Amino acid sequence: MRWTLKPKPSEDKIKHLAQALNVEHFVAQLLVQRGIETFEEAKHFFRPSLEHLHDPYLMKDMEKAIERIENAIKNQERILVFGDYDVDGTTAVSLVSSYLKSFYPNVATYIPDRYDEGYGVSFKGIDFADDNGFSLIIALDCGIKSIDHVAYAKERNIDFIICDHHRPGETLPDAVAVLDPKRTDCNYPYDELCGCGIGFKLIQALGLNRNQTIEDLAPYLDLVATAIAADIVPMTGENRVLAYFGLQVINNNPRPGIKALVHQIKKKTLDITDVVFIIAPRINAAGRIKHGNHAVELLTEFDFEQAQQFASEIEKYNADRKDLDKQITREAFQQIEENQEQERFTTVVFQEDWHKGVIGIVASRLIESYYRPTLVFTKSGDKYAASARSVKGFDVYNALEACSEHLEQFGGHMYAAGMTIKAENYPVFKEAFEKQVQETIHPDQLVPEIEIDAEINFSDITPKLTRILKQFEPFGPMNMTPVFLTKNVIDTGYAKKLGSEDEHLKLFVKQSRSLGTEGIAAIGFGLGNKIDLTTNQKPFQAVYCIDENEWNGKVSTQLRLKSIQ
Repeated sequence: MRWTLKPKPSEDKIKHLAQALNVEHFVAQLLVQRGIETFEEAKHFFRPSLEHLHDPYLMKDMEKAIERIENAIKNQERILVFGDYDVDGTTAVSLVSSYLKSFYPNVATYIPDRYDEGYGVSFKGIDFADDNGFSLIIALDCGIKSIDHVAYAKERNIDFIICDHHRPGETLPDAVAVLDPKRTDCNYPYDELCGCGIGFKLIQALGLNRNQTIEDLAPYLDLVATAIAADIVPMTGENRVLAYFGLQVINNNPRPGIKALVHQIKKKTLDITDVVFIIAPRINAAGRIKHGNHAVELLTEFDFEQAQQFASEIEKYNADRKDLDKQITREAFQQIEENQEQERFTTVVFQEDWHKGVIGIVASRLIESYYRPTLVFTKSGDKYAASARSVKGFDVYNALEACSEHLEQFGGHMYAAGMTIKAENYPVFKEAFEKQVQETIHPDQLVPEIEIDAEINFSDITPKLTRILKQFEPFGPMNMTPVFLTKNVIDTGYAKKLGSEDEHLKLFVKQSRSLGTEGIAAIGFGLGNKIDLTTNQKPFQAVYCIDENEWNGKVSTQLRLKSIQ
């Protein structure tokens, strides 16, 4: 584990901001590290407002998209809302379809089958549209590379509107409108929206035609916040505003489907981490184990009792998903050891009966142990399909592009991608990918890194600081939970291991220079094996986040240890 102290921004900028906001020096440092340098930027950061959202018509092709949808409504055409089977896709389909249905009945949804049709726009989906008299397909979270599919639809007099956030290829599909801020010719001010976020911009533009305010559309933000959290897009700019207000909807007045999912949870207020670990995996489980349609049914259901029934089915899929993911991860570890591939630059494993719905999760699990770019393959029809996951700073999409001569198709982004390959090309591709990564990865990228925002003393941790840090939420990429380093830490004799396998560490710590003061409780998940570093009042260094612990109605500050040495 590498510890890296983030470079300290210019002293002048920190000083200027600290004075303008009347905050501690290191709080100003945290803000400047996040690109916030003026009072005005800090105000936007600490007081998100729906007024800060950009005009949807700034997005290239938005006018064309709205004009086509309005014509479809005027002419009573049937509209098919199409999207992927993951969280971003199913929330986007739920959002756009339920919005359209609020004033127009001729709308249906289509989620491709993960196993039968695979990722993205499918010929089968277009055939379904053709057979059922749909003349307009709105594709969400997919379609930016579906050139052949859009041409195939056109021959059948079916128009496409594409709402995607993935990187476009050289040529764009011949659709009526292609909404994607990552288009080089699109000047939309923010290009990190997720697929559901682009869907929200679409309904925002439709809403303007119907004299709706942004507040009228706020009830849809529970879906957008869920997609932002699950898709791990930067928690900056518009995403931060959408997630902030989406969390308020989740906590105060969620749609019946989300209410049913969180119904069993004891927590009063959910934060973005709860969305990532509680809501998102359950929505995902439908598409992984059964079919993404189940997620859309749940998220568009208005009757709470019916939603609870859907939620309990999804709960079962999620339990099945957990069992599968454990079993496949075990088998993958075994394979790496049997093939003596522990020391390679990549992990590439294959077994034909592995469940396609969980190979992405397995890839992430393998990275936790062997920290390197990872591909997990399984059989899909007569081909092999894989999910790719990467390590910090390494672009797995570019590495796949360099080996694309061996692939049938691939898509995705820097840290996650999917691909298919002919069975006979697997061995050659496996070696080509290993060689490509070996030649392009920096040795440091093969060692997990903890980035530290600032070094502080325990005396800096005050109720005021805890309050300010709470206002940094929601956290996510580019606005991660602040991480602190404190030196000369000692445990006051409370050190103990917790968990069924003694895997966690519980301490009560002080800093040796402040022995008279009260200590602070600290918990280190997965750090049980480090207990020897803390015994006999030996001083150590701790890297941690500042957390609140709620126990029997009492809230106290605690440190969430990330590493000690």
